[in-house]
Amino acid sequence: MEILGSVPPDRGQAPPRSPVEFDGAWRFTAPALHSSVPRARHAVRDLLRHQRVPLGDDLLQGLLLIVSELVTNAVQHAALLSPEVAVEVSIGRHWVRVAVEDDHPYRPKPLEADDERIGGRGLLLVQAISAEAGGMCDVEHTASGGKVVWAALPLPAAPGGPTSPPRPR
Repeated sequence: MEILGSVPPDRGQAPPRSPVEFDGAWRFTAPALHSSVPRARHAVRDLLRHQRVPLGDDLLQGLLLIVSELVTNAVQHAALLSPEVAVEVSIGRHWVRVAVEDDHPYRPKPLEADDERIGGRGLLLVQAISAEAGGMCDVEHTASGGKVVWAALPLPAAPGGPTSPPRPR
């Protein structure tokens, strides 16, 4: 997995921050292969630990499951048109967002639960985890004609109240 770098937070006229600073955005790329799923999950976990993001175990496990589901979907459904996927992790004072981008134009939709189907519930799972945590998720088209699927989860309460996460770039 190749780290393309981090996007530093806007330091313009920012309001005073708490002593803990972990704002930023990091983007990883990986081949659209099944072996990239655990690699992406581990890279996100290691980044969150390195940045000392205050996640409880339940929130961390939910976020890592979202990463697994989104990368799996990109690998299974977009690999023919997108030989590479990008994973972006954005961390704010009140939220953490993961986004997976590929070059396939198809906008996925959650399938209804069906006891006879094996698989096909990844986006339902992402929606459920996001909703349970008080977060949000969406699918958007990119300027290049592909798509980005993202989920944002709130971090434990911090002084100043929660703010909305920015949309993916």
